[in-house]
Amino acid sequence: MTKQLTLLFLGLFLFNPIFAQEKEESLQKEIDDLQKQVSNLRHSFDRLQKGIDDILWHDRVGDIAYIDKVYLTGPPKAERTEKNKTKQGYGNPLRFQSYIFLPKDIESTKKYPLIVLPHGGVHSNFNTYYTHIIRELMAQQYIVVAAEYRGSTGYGRRFYENIDYGGLEVEDVFATRNYMIENFDVVDSTRVGIMGWSHGGLISLFNIFNHPEAYKVAYAGVPVSDLIARMGYKTQGYRELYSVDYHIGKSAYENVEEYKKRSPAWHADKLQTPLLIHTNTNDADVNVLEVEHLIKSLKAEKKEFEYEIYEDIPGGHSFDRIDHKFSQEVRVKIYKFLAGYLKPNRPIKTVKALRKAAYRF
Repeated sequence: MTKQLTLLFLGLFLFNPIFAQEKEESLQKEIDDLQKQVSNLRHSFDRLQKGIDDILWHDRVGDIAYIDKVYLTGPPKAERTEKNKTKQGYGNPLRFQSYIFLPKDIESTKKYPLIVLPHGGVHSNFNTYYTHIIRELMAQQYIVVAAEYRGSTGYGRRFYENIDYGGLEVEDVFATRNYMIENFDVVDSTRVGIMGWSHGGLISLFNIFNHPEAYKVAYAGVPVSDLIARMGYKTQGYRELYSVDYHIGKSAYENVEEYKKRSPAWHADKLQTPLLIHTNTNDADVNVLEVEHLIKSLKAEKKEFEYEIYEDIPGGHSFDRIDHKFSQEVRVKIYKFLAGYLKPNRPIKTVKALRKAAYRF
């Protein structure tokens, strides 16, 4: 009888709703703690990977370029809650780092054109994926600055969560342009161009829309152009990169105007700068429909610009960045367009010259 009562009381205890709720809350806390640990580990690995890649830069382009990485400041963080206004340091400019590449064969008494080169990726960074592009730009005697704008990876969780896609990150990149002009006498302030792919294409577009007087020319490759459309064809996991509380905080369904504000296709009326746009019909990242919306919007505003829609070119989203022959031919087109406005000393005009810049022969 005692054993039966014990089992009865134990059963009542285990299946008590209050106990079950406490158990569920305890398990959820353990899951949250584990997720936080995994996230911290990921950011630690990102830091390590970034450090290794920084060393590789010197190995891959150190023969032709002086390479530096400097701290700059952009606009204050986008504080999204009232309680943050009481924090120490609220309103301080955001610190971020940028790469600087200077050709080793330039002369200190002369001036050279500047290329501002924002990287792509929702959360990514400027890395040695761009090796050939940097070598090609150095060969033409361009000076290059590449921002690790807010939200970039490899700088810890706090910096990662400062992401502001299509927002203050644009001003981080603009700050690098100004830094170079203010601090390097060899930079010609009248010959500044900006070029980027994907998310970097979006940032390039918003830089010339917001600061048309600051840039002589721009190139936008496979640019993210319409976040509203993008949220429609992407996965829920991708959408959550934007709707998390430390970013926009709401979905496109909940705040369509905010996503519209961050979409270049909805700001086509602002274009004043010479612009070249490329896209590819088999792009599995930025669907061609986004870029077509941008192109149609620019035409509707009667803007002058150049564009090309490539049909099913191998490489998809990276079709003009990888190193097959057709990709090289497209980059020669890009460099010819930029050179028409920036007048570099040694413009690349042929694939042979492009390959020599990349491989030394």
